[in-house]
Amino acid sequence: MVGKGPTPMTPDLVAMHEIGESANSLDAILSSGRYIHFGPFQIDQQREEVTRNGNRVKLQGKVYQALLTLLEKPGEVVTREELRQKLWPGDTHVNYDANVNTTVNKLRLALGDSSDKPIYIETIPRKGYCFIAQPEISDKARTSLPMHLIMDPGESSELDAPSEAAKTAKSDLWIILGVIGLILAGMLLGAGLTRLWISHFAPSPFPFL
Repeated sequence: MVGKGPTPMTPDLVAMHEIGESANSLDAILSSGRYIHFGPFQIDQQREEVTRNGNRVKLQGKVYQALLTLLEKPGEVVTREELRQKLWPGDTHVNYDANVNTTVNKLRLALGDSSDKPIYIETIPRKGYCFIAQPEISDKARTSLPMHLIMDPGESSELDAPSEAAKTAKSDLWIILGVIGLILAGMLLGAGLTRLWISHFAPSPFPFL
């Protein structure tokens, strides 16, 4: 989401909404800078490569084009028809609705995004999609990232508290220990009762002494 206050930028870093004020075409964006940054992601437009924290993210051609199409109008609705026209020529015979849905879902999966709690791509019902993060464009590659961008959303809280898997494993361990304790207690009780029965009720081996 766009922050409440203005984002400080270096002279070679420009918010993409400023580019959109003068032109919304992909050519205008490409000519304004080589790299696009948002969150932990960086797009190298010359190499058509997307990286996350320096690690390459594999995007199919249509998925990559869909990302650039959404980035042309950050904060604005990109209609399904706009995506269709951008990704598939008018003479291509495809199931446009199904392919648009599939392409956007693949993009969300690659970005680690969710339609329920979107960080980057929000679905606008009956209209299209909106890129809700604020991307920036620059001529220089980003070589390092702040720690809050390197970690996934929610990762810091996971570092502060035991994971659900750890909690479950600990709970299972206590259950197992409890069962073992009950078994041992039962064995000791049985052994004690057996000795008691033998000592009180077993016949003496020397009845006439």
